[in-house]
Formats: sequence, C-alpha cells, structure tokens
Amino acid sequence: MADLDYSNLHPDTLAVRAGTHRTEFGEHSDAMFLTSSFVVETAEEAQLKFTGQVPGFIYSRFTNPTVSAFEERLAAMEGAERAVATASGMSAILSLCMAHLKSGDHILASSVLFGSTMQLFNNYLAKFGVEVTYASPVDLAEWHAGVRPNTRMFFLETPSNPLIDVADIRAIADVAHANNALLVVDNCFCSPALQQPLKLGADIVVHSATKYIDGQGRVLGGAVVGSSALIEPVYLFLRTAGPTLSPFNAWVLLKGLETLSLRMKAHSENAIKLARWLETHPEVEHVYYSGLKSHPQHELANRQQSGHGGVVSFDVKGGKDAAWRIIDRVQLMSRTANLGDVRTTISHPATTSHGRLTQEARNRAGIGDGLIRISVGLEHIGDLIADLERGFSA
Repeated sequence: MADLDYSNLHPDTLAVRAGTHRTEFGEHSDAMFLTSSFVVETAEEAQLKFTGQVPGFIYSRFTNPTVSAFEERLAAMEGAERAVATASGMSAILSLCMAHLKSGDHILASSVLFGSTMQLFNNYLAKFGVEVTYASPVDLAEWHAGVRPNTRMFFLETPSNPLIDVADIRAIADVAHANNALLVVDNCFCSPALQQPLKLGADIVVHSATKYIDGQGRVLGGAVVGSSALIEPVYLFLRTAGPTLSPFNAWVLLKGLETLSLRMKAHSENAIKLARWLETHPEVEHVYYSGLKSHPQHELANRQQSGHGGVVSFDVKGGKDAAWRIIDRVQLMSRTANLGDVRTTISHPATTSHGRLTQEARNRAGIGDGLIRISVGLEHIGDLIADLERGFSA
C-alpha cells in the first residue's frame, strides 16, 4: 500500500485504504502500536534517527506508526502533502499558532468562531503579543479593510459554529495571499468528506477530529493539514511541546475515517429534513442551515461543498427561557455541547460552547439567548422530529 498513487483515487477509497502499511504479520486491519518508545540495534542508528538522517520511529511523542497512518490518511483525503495529528482540536490550533506566529504578528479572524478558539486568541495569544481582530465571515469588504502591515494569518470556520455562515474560501484566500498572509480554515463542520479547503485556495486546514472524524463521541483528537513546508514547523513544535495524539486515539480515528463519507451523507440527509420542518414551526423565528434555499449563502455552499453537514441551529420565540424549556423537555436527544456524533445532541450555545464570551462578543457574532444548536445524528428523522415536538409542547 505504501506505493499507492493516491492522486487517482476517490476520497471514499482513500478513507479506507490510504496510510495502510502492513507489518510482517500481514494484518488486514490497521495495527495499533501502544508503545512509548522504539528500540534500535546500534548507538549509531539511534544517532541517525534522532538527527533525522534516516527515517524511523523513536518516541511516541512525535513518531508512532499508528499516528502516522492516521496523518497520512487524513492528508490524502484533504488533498494535502502532510498532516500532523494532535491531542485535540484546540491543541491543533495552538500548535499552528505557536509554529507560525510571533510577538507583534496579527491574526484577522472570522467574527463567528467556536468559543474556545476565541478564548485562545483573546486571552492567551494576546499575552504573548499577538494581535487579533475580527471580520464578518460573509463580508469580503471587512477582510480587505481588516488587513494590517503585520497581518500574518487569516483564520475562519466555514460553515461557522453555531450560525452556519458560509465563507467564500477562494475569495478570502485571494485577499490573504495578496497581503502575504496564510489562510487557515477550520473544516470541522464539513470534514474532508464534504469540503476540501486546500483545493479552494486555503493554505492550512485544522480539524477537531473529536467531532465527525471520530463520529461516535469516543476519543479526542486534532490535526493540522497542508503543504510539507507549512506543516514541518508545526511538527517541530509538537516534537518539543508534546500536545500529542495517543496511538490508541489515532487507531480509533482511523476507523472513523473509514465510514466518514457514508456518515456525512446520512447526517446531511437527516439535517435538511429537520431544518425544513423547523422552518414551518410557529415557535421558530429563524433556521440556520446552508442546505435551505432560504440560507443567504446557499448557492455558495453548493459550489464549495458536496453536502451541508449535520448541524442545524435555530432561534425560538421567548428567548433563553423558551430555549431551556425545549432542551430540558426532549427525551431522545443528548444534552451535551459536543457535536458530530451518531447520536443527536442539543445545546444552548449562549450558555455552553460560547458562554465564556462577553455579551458584546456574542451580540457581534449573532448568538442570541433564544438560539438552539442541534447536531443531527443518525436516528430516524421521524423520532427526532417527535422528540423536538415534545420539547416545543412544554
């Protein structure tokens, strides 16, 4: 499998076959290497491996066959040269920033991001002299206007969490590159099964593999994906600092990739049915889902995505009190802020995933007190609708 030409294979095939390197035992499934270190035959071999003069595995903080298999498979699915796997999605973003930014640099980021990403930018990178300002993900003029002489990185999620804004990746990439900045795209909501940002002009893709890549809420993981030149500094940071993906988690994520395309199609099918039902509900003020024709970036999403994913958000009449009553009343959906699971989850972003943001920041992002986010799972859609109707009946 090591000599397989990935360029000729469909992503569905890459999800099953890429990164497969069998041992002398000829195992059919991916092997799991649960070891902290690897033995060498001679002192000279150790020196050559530690200095990078010959390839090989040394220590699982930065070299492990199972982790490498996951990295190779994910890179192939994203159409990238290389990937580095990390312990979580947030450690992927931290590793990226530590590798590519320094004091005095500026990030221009989307104003609608995962709450922890904004916390990292505002509360921690700022302590080390990295400036961060924000632009609307759907207003290209704000990206033009937000550039500074010290801007080194554009950062966006598309679709965004939790309002499903769809950013024009190619247009924003053009602005970034015209100003000698990198464009980083968080591809968590679509995964490589539905969207490949590098092919649209992005320089780097980050993932919370905890979400759809695993798909069953079992383990944490993250990844940074891009060209070898851009990923090497991230790898060197990880080798030193150690926000490392464990071999066991890597093995679980390898299994997740094998069914990713099938699951994303099923999530998308359920989500559009739920979104259309919500649009007709008298207690719903607005539904956020790019698969709906009413979504302002529906056509753009159709161009740069092969599906619309499984996350649906909506505003309910009555604000926080009404939203909490609905969430407390459902019986089938899981009340948890995680997403990307085969089990449907329901959450109140203003008091959970985005609860640490200031009220001003939530207002700027459009996250109101009546907003509910649902990560639509793989249960029967009729049962999900009945469960939500139970919530509304409260």
